[in-house]
Amino acid sequence: MVSAVPIRALIVDDEQLARQELEYLLRRVDDVQVVAQGKNGIEAVELIRTHQPDVVFLDVQMPGLDGFAVLKKLLDKARKAPLPSIVFATAFDHYAVRAFEVNAVDYLLKPFEEARVRQTLLKIKQRLAENTAVAGKADAPPAAEPAAPPVDERLNALVRLLENQQAPARASSRIVLRVGGRLLLVEQRDICFASIEEGTISVATQTIEGQSNCRTLEELLELLDPELFWRAHRSFLVNINHIQEVIPWFKSSYQLRMADRRHTEIPVSRAQTKRLRELFNL
Repeated sequence: MVSAVPIRALIVDDEQLARQELEYLLRRVDDVQVVAQGKNGIEAVELIRTHQPDVVFLDVQMPGLDGFAVLKKLLDKARKAPLPSIVFATAFDHYAVRAFEVNAVDYLLKPFEEARVRQTLLKIKQRLAENTAVAGKADAPPAAEPAAPPVDERLNALVRLLENQQAPARASSRIVLRVGGRLLLVEQRDICFASIEEGTISVATQTIEGQSNCRTLEELLELLDPELFWRAHRSFLVNINHIQEVIPWFKSSYQLRMADRRHTEIPVSRAQTKRLRELFNL
């Protein structure tokens, strides 16, 4: 029997329209309460701690701290607080397949469809009812059929799967740069920023400057740690740990002064200004 207790839901997505769309669909379903919304992974961790929701609808791709990084932080804290159910929301089907294969709970592809949202909520209601029944029979003899693995075990399985699938692209923490006639291996953490001009990608550390063999910044970003590198502008990737100064600029815009030897100043696109404010609480 499915429990009639309201499901406490949290929505985390860096796109306001996506949050509004999902909230609208959730509110059309009986016994669902949207307790809070977050705009990034950092907020997600805090909101989960504060509200202890039954389910988190978590966007996969968010600059700074993405959905999978949030998942890892939740698993690290799992001993102190029970884990909520996780539903990944994404516009990229290959992420959805990863989540579905280990049944983290479920996934939703953007744009959201009401029937799919209802199907996901039914699955969550059933799981909550099963967990309640198991808790009420804690002292009873074990059932003949094994119970489904706990949420934290399924999420741990997802993290292992993701790490294995991402290993070929990020097998090394180092990036190859062409500097003069030499090929140098540079640690990712030492990279200050990368830029593209006329099809050439330049990479700067605090001590050297060179070129990457990658053809696009998107291709280079696939090789880099998403928790360190942020697409501040269509022509620039920056290492958030090497931002030396945030400079207020024209019409509420900003520039970033980097920690390379030239103290390069990098523009922040208007589309990314909100993300900058979130990252540094501006």
